[in-house]
Parts: sequence; C-alpha cells; structure tokens
Amino acid sequence: MTLETFTEDFNKGYTYKGDYITIGGAKLNDEILANHFVNIPLKTINRHGLIAGATGTGKTKTIQVLSEQLSSKGIPVLMMDIKGDFSGIAQPGSENDFIKTRHSQMNLPYHSNGFPVELMTISVQNGVRLRATTSEFGPILFSRILDLNETQTGIISLIFKYCDDKKLPLLDLKDFKKTLQYLTNEGRSEIEAEYGRISTASTGAIIRKIIELEQQGGDLFFGEPSFDIADLMRIDEKGFGYVNILRLTDIQDKPKLFSTFMLNLLAQVYSQMPEQGDSGQPELVIFIDEAHLIFNEASKTLLNQIETIVKLIRSKGIGIYFITQNPTDIPNGVLAQLGLKIQHALRAFTEKDRKAIKSSSENFPSTPYYKTNEIITQLGTGEALVTALNEKGIPTPLVVCTMRAPMGRMDILSDSEINHIIEHSKLSKKYNHSFDRESAYEILTAKLERLEETQENKPQKETAKSSSKNQGSDLSKGFLKVVTSATFIRGAFGILSKIINNNSKKK
Repeated sequence: MTLETFTEDFNKGYTYKGDYITIGGAKLNDEILANHFVNIPLKTINRHGLIAGATGTGKTKTIQVLSEQLSSKGIPVLMMDIKGDFSGIAQPGSENDFIKTRHSQMNLPYHSNGFPVELMTISVQNGVRLRATTSEFGPILFSRILDLNETQTGIISLIFKYCDDKKLPLLDLKDFKKTLQYLTNEGRSEIEAEYGRISTASTGAIIRKIIELEQQGGDLFFGEPSFDIADLMRIDEKGFGYVNILRLTDIQDKPKLFSTFMLNLLAQVYSQMPEQGDSGQPELVIFIDEAHLIFNEASKTLLNQIETIVKLIRSKGIGIYFITQNPTDIPNGVLAQLGLKIQHALRAFTEKDRKAIKSSSENFPSTPYYKTNEIITQLGTGEALVTALNEKGIPTPLVVCTMRAPMGRMDILSDSEINHIIEHSKLSKKYNHSFDRESAYEILTAKLERLEETQENKPQKETAKSSSKNQGSDLSKGFLKVVTSATFIRGAFGILSKIINNNSKKK
C-alpha cells in the first residue's frame, strides 16, 4: 500500500463536519507523517473509551492530553487519580528539544498552558470532600454495595421503609447500624408487629458487611453535606472546563470504598442529568484510572449494575473512559460499549501475555497498513494504536498515533501549590465543613436512654411500695379480714353493679 492510498483513507476517516479534539499525528513505516492529525469528534466522546498499555508506555500523559483538549473546548473532566500523577495539569508545562522535534514532525504547534483544577477527596487526603447520605443510595444500591443476598436485601428495604415511616433520617453508617441494632433488640416486637419478623442471623451478617465498609473508610464518605454533581460541570471565566481531580492515592487497598463511590456517582449523574439526545459535545467526561480496582473486587450483581449504567449514561451526555494495563481487565459487557480505543504497547513475557495480545488485536478493525498483533508490542513510549467513532458512529481506520505533548506540567504539584488550590477553592468552602444533624442515631439513642431510665426507676418504686406495706403491716392485717369478708365483697359488687347500670342508662 502506498502513502497516497494511506493518506486518502486516513483523511476520509479523520475529517469531520463538527468540532473535534486533536490527540496527535499518524505514523506509518516508523515515520511520523506531517499534517496527518488524529482527530476525535466531540459528538462521539460520550460513547466512552479505553486507554490501555503496559506500565511506562505513556497512558498517564495520554489522559492528560485528552483532559486538556476537552477542557479547552469547555468540557469539564473528572479524573480518578490513583497514583497521584495528574495534578501538574494546573500549571503550564515547558517545551524541550524532544517536544519541539515531535511537534515539528507532525507540523502541530505546541503551546504550554495551565488548566482550572479542583482537587477532591473521599478519604483523609486534603481536598474538596465528596460525601453522600445513606438515604441517597436507597435500599437497592446500598444492598448491592454490601453484596447482600435476597433475604438480607429484603431486610435493608424494610429498614429504609421503617425509617421513612418513623421520620428517622438515614444520613451516615452509624444511623443505619443503630437502627438495625435497635430493631434486632429493643424494637424487635415493634417491627414484628408492623412489618414482619426479621432474622437475627441475617442482621448479624449485614452488620459485619457494614463494619467491613467502615474499615475501608466508608464512614468518611457517608454523611453531610452531600455533594452536588452539578459542581463537577463548571466552566471558568476563560471558557475552560474544570478538571476535577479525585485524589485516591491512599485507597488502592480499599476497593470497596472506590467502587462504592463510583457506583453512587454514576447513579447520581444518571438520575439527575436530563436526556441530551444527539448533542454536539458531552456534558462531562470521567476518566477511571486503574479501572481493574473496580472490577476485581466487584460482585456479579455490582458488575451488572455498572454495565447497565455504562450503557445508559451516554444518552445523558456523559463519557466514561477506563484506563488499565490490559483490555482483558475490563469485562466483555463493558468493553463492548467503548467507542474510542487507545492501545499503548503490551509486553509478551509469558504465554498469558501473548494470549492477551492476540485478544487485544482482535478488538481493532482490520487494516492493510499494520500487522496489529506485531506492532502492538513494538510501540514506543507515547505511541498508541487508535480507533474512534466518527460522527455517524462508524469506527475510524486503525492508525498508529504519535501522541502530542501535554500543555500542562508533566509532573505533580508541590505541597504548597496543592494547598494554594484547596485554600482558594469555592467548593472547598462549600463542602469541607461537615455537620451531623439529628438523625436516626441520635433519635434512637435518646429513645433507648429514656427506656433505660424507666427500667432503672421501676425497681425503686417497687421498693417504696414494699416499704410502705411493711410500715403499715399491722394496719393492713386489721383490715384484711374486713376486705375479704363476704359482706364486704357483696357490698363492693353491689356498688360496682349500680355504677355499671347507671352508665348503661346514660348511654
């Protein structure tokens, strides 16, 4: 195949009527081609995507490039920063000889620029704190997070119903635990009378699941004020979309907390965002780094929930991009929904690696210009196999893309720079002052305290009565014969009978 034929096919595939972002330039026969720009139409960005490749092949810089290009088009971004690599996007980068050479070969001008950034957290790290209330999850989603069976899920639904009926707000995990403990013990007869019997074995299993979630940091995530997803979709005064960086470096060993947050976020976005239809660009793009953390520990039910949301959420103008080392980390049901594929180099050290490479190669459109299964192991750092969806939803020709350099700093921010961003953040002022208003925990605790006081006072009253009886024992003995005599009993029943008859006549 000649260069002219390649150019003709390439231009047909990567030229659009609408707006687009440029992620790099095409490469053929080890040569970067000038003016062969790999463009991704904004119209299909909400059709999701995959960024894969071995460690050190350039995935992080690719995510930065995509985020910068989207931000410059006024599209907000949410980044899941597991390794802490992305914060430098807030500051302008610097041009070096390598960047000059690469961009001149593509004939693509290079500009350094910083982008508006919000630093967020769901753990103990510094940043805008993201929270959600237990009530916002609802019984079904809360049950799926805890990976409960059908019987246990029924108990969760019953508890939510009881709290709704009794006006007991469920805001955090201690609210839910307190309600469950109350209904298992002191309130057992109450719930059995009104709602049905619950199994103590099932409630014990639920408590253990909640404790597991608490140990992974769930107690920090559940509470108030809950985060408004509209705050993820802000535009700055220059028209740039905010890059919201969720700092997750300390939760790599806490997959349940991560998947809890992700599922709640996607559910909230889906339920609150209006249908966009066939819009020209997305409302928000979410990048999930180290995506295997979601899927490795997820139950089958949770996987089905994620797959369903990924299928439906694109109609709300939301694009989701999964970043992982190997495409096989992503379940097939989710993988089938991903329109943009950016595949950096894979390494073939073992038979398992070779099978993964063969499987990855088969996910790409066939091409006469590259031997996909061979070139996938030969890509250099910052190079990737790329195919997208054009404006009609048809896959673009497979191309080896030399990625453009990020405009922001290709390094992390210093502690002082991070603190400066957080201190001057409007969202930090809005969300970093937690409060714990009266809810199920406080209401039930007060109820139990009153019950305990009643129980403590009861023996004292009985003792007082007993003492009075002893003090007047002689007097009691004197009256005992009178009150037990037949005359007294007949007289008493006679009086009682008159009272009853009089009451009957009045009625």
